[in-house]
Amino acid sequence: MSQSTFTILLGGELSLTERLRDAIGGSRFIAADGGMRHALALGVTPELWVGDFDSTPDDLDGAFPHVPKQPYPAAKAATDGEIAVSEAIARGARRLILAGALGGERSDHALQHLLSAVSLAEEGFDVLLTSGKEEAVPLLAGTIELDLPKGSLFSVPGFSELKGLSIENARYPLKDFHLPFGSSRTISNVAEGKVRFSLTSGRAIVLARPYDLSGV
Repeated sequence: MSQSTFTILLGGELSLTERLRDAIGGSRFIAADGGMRHALALGVTPELWVGDFDSTPDDLDGAFPHVPKQPYPAAKAATDGEIAVSEAIARGARRLILAGALGGERSDHALQHLLSAVSLAEEGFDVLLTSGKEEAVPLLAGTIELDLPKGSLFSVPGFSELKGLSIENARYPLKDFHLPFGSSRTISNVAEGKVRFSLTSGRAIVLARPYDLSGV
């Protein structure tokens, strides 16, 4: 993996799955506040630690004495995660893995991570959000493929009206479909293997659960 891949360690849930380890292999790391706890679990040392450190316990602070810290006041105009992403981009990031971006106690943060991922994708960045057990990738005009285990669940919630949506190699395929904003039609589909998504216009997220094989 190139040095333009950065994993941002965020404060949400993170399970140490094989897919997670494969995704982050060879990447560089930046931690956002309490997301540093995932560095201990993953056995990695981030090159930078940013945030207001309001969710960082003292024992975690002492575990990484040599990692440069970039503190910010609690009353700031951006989340710790957004600051960490900006620092990664300043260091040459083109692929961003937001680890710990999904789940956790703060649904507002999880939603913001999803929205930010779509915005970053519109700027040309390759973005993956992961909790280890759940993954998300932005879907914009064009085509993407996700290699998912047969029988695993996925959904495609739209952040706008979607035009020309096609889903191939799934239990419930679609072809050139018009999805109104707010429709639940694309929730809870089942992968038949590598799934191909195409979109003519709109903004969406593909949310997949590779280890949830309840669709088999």
